[in-house]
Amino acid sequence: MKILSEYSLGDMSVRYVLAEDGQVGMELYPASMKPFIKEGRRYQVDPLVQWKKEGDAFPYGFANGMTMRNSETVSRMEYKEQKVEQSEEGICVTTVLEDALGSEILHILRYKNGDPALWVSTGIRNLGKKPIVLEFLASFSVGGITPFAEDEAVNRLIVHRIRSKWSAEGRLETRTASELLLDPSWSRHGAYSDKIGQKGSLPVRGYYPFEAVEDTKENVVWAACLACPSSWQMELYRRDDALCMSGGIADYDFGHWRKELRPGEYFRTAPACLTVCRQNVDSACQRLTQMWKKEDGQKELPVIFNEFCTTWGKPSDENISRILTALGSRPFQYFVIDAGWYADPVKGWESNMGDWEVSQELFPQGLKATVDKIKDAGFIPGIWFEMEICGKDSKAFWLEDHLLKRNGKVITAGGRRFWDMRDPWTQDYLSQKVIGFLEYYGFGYLKADYNESIGIGCDGAESLGEGLRQNMQAAQDFFRKIRDRLPGLVIEVCASGGHRMEPSMIELCDMVSFSDAHEEKEIPVIAANVHRMIPPGQSEIWAVLRAEDTGKRIVYSMANTFLGVMCLSGDVHTLSEGQWKLVDRGIEFYRAVSHIIRDGNTCFYGTEQNSWRCLEGWQGIVRYSHDHQEALCVIHRFECQQNTKVSLPVGEGYRIKMAYEELDHQIRLDNGSLTLEFEQDFEAVAVYLTKEPFAGQMSL
Repeated sequence: MKILSEYSLGDMSVRYVLAEDGQVGMELYPASMKPFIKEGRRYQVDPLVQWKKEGDAFPYGFANGMTMRNSETVSRMEYKEQKVEQSEEGICVTTVLEDALGSEILHILRYKNGDPALWVSTGIRNLGKKPIVLEFLASFSVGGITPFAEDEAVNRLIVHRIRSKWSAEGRLETRTASELLLDPSWSRHGAYSDKIGQKGSLPVRGYYPFEAVEDTKENVVWAACLACPSSWQMELYRRDDALCMSGGIADYDFGHWRKELRPGEYFRTAPACLTVCRQNVDSACQRLTQMWKKEDGQKELPVIFNEFCTTWGKPSDENISRILTALGSRPFQYFVIDAGWYADPVKGWESNMGDWEVSQELFPQGLKATVDKIKDAGFIPGIWFEMEICGKDSKAFWLEDHLLKRNGKVITAGGRRFWDMRDPWTQDYLSQKVIGFLEYYGFGYLKADYNESIGIGCDGAESLGEGLRQNMQAAQDFFRKIRDRLPGLVIEVCASGGHRMEPSMIELCDMVSFSDAHEEKEIPVIAANVHRMIPPGQSEIWAVLRAEDTGKRIVYSMANTFLGVMCLSGDVHTLSEGQWKLVDRGIEFYRAVSHIIRDGNTCFYGTEQNSWRCLEGWQGIVRYSHDHQEALCVIHRFECQQNTKVSLPVGEGYRIKMAYEELDHQIRLDNGSLTLEFEQDFEAVAVYLTKEPFAGQMSL
């Protein structure tokens, strides 16, 4: 092979390599590591675009049914040209490939100067005279991992993935490449692919659409994340000395996706975000999340109140009025009316979503009167919708002509059915019921929930998987329509917590619901771990306050919200004066450090947890401002911690500016470490450090 071209992308470099057979591959490495690349290794170029057409041969090496990578379709590709568009803002590299049957294959790389990552997508244009059917098309493929080993990198490659399920989002999983059978075979004949993914409309279920490979000897991490709201897959592939990583929409084998391209038609994949760095996986993840961080003009993070864990589905005018009185003039920005405002007097609220008719029983003077009370109290009103589905007790549940079907039958999941978002009638209906509703009442905040999965796919396209992809794109188009009509609206994306916590949905919205673990002791663990998935300044963390809460418990709950955006709920109308003092101190602390939550870098310390439901030891999160002049430390102690003393390495030169705690934890700085002492289980402390001079002491 030879080097076709090479480009500097900030602290990264991308290298395109050309094989003798005309195949082009892409390799990434930290720019500082170029002198350490080992040339002359035994591996084949990993083709730049991995795809397969219907009717072409599946790959060799016992791979059929396991992977479609390196099919006959790929082997026919040849390099044509590379187009480079460079400006003051960045660079776009389009690599054009072709085959003798009339397919033009495009690989598009985009990089904006100063970014810590790049975007890649692929496209196919049918220039032939007959239709072609795609069965597989990856968004990206990176080969040559690791270029810093002279051999097959024995005992030095590890794989990072992020597991996720309801109320347990964001768990990092690390295994060796050897454990995943990703060592090459003795003859280099048998190919192997280790594939993860998700099928359906909850893209963060089972796994987050992310994968990373780390060279532990050189401390280099390659990481990738897909921006895909529907079925997806990520693959690690090995047949020789180099490991390859690819990902994209789930293929026909995995996600029943097949796409027909008639002559002249073009199809482009969902984008993938890639980075490489000489750091750890936590840093690599945060380099990625920077790419979908909202540019908010340095606004202070809001304090949100959501009444759901106060009224449990009964957000009546009476209940809301009591809550508003309890909140008084505290600095809440948003007051969100959650599920239940549309309740039927007989059938209740849990299963009649879709008609969206305001409950006269809950709002006898009309909803507008209640919304006006919220505004008069100084809050921006918010409202909950689950706009893409219909509940079994609604009239909409029976509008079958406008609902998704599979094999001609309406898809029903539990007590929910799904609007066909491709249907113009559906778009018009929801425009009236949702956008018109928001406009009429003057809501400034929308909580857009989604609580079921469509599954493998739906009718209306060449395949079930393509039907699903089209429907989810149409759903996102509706989000854009909301944004166009109501540009000042703040949108929170929720899907039974964090099931939609992927880049394309995050970019469409302003806030992300981190989890449904509203009152659980594992909240700080989940809230910290999702820093690898969402910018914490967009991650909404609940603190549900109860009348029976001790001071220790209130501080524990409030400290959780310092790991994201503060959202309070619970028994606010029955809290004591002493409890409110602790809450108010927590709000004051949060507002003082919100700029670090919004703009910073997170380091993780503490006990490696086995069970998130039975936490042991402790967790320490240190979030530094970008210039390292300030730091936010949030420490939680769990059970079975033998040593009462906890120490976090924070670095030299800091002073304690502010602390949030109930009892005295002997907080002090000593030789670059922050030390605290805990006497009880399930306690929390938060400390604000600064290198700026101020009138204060180094210990509290």
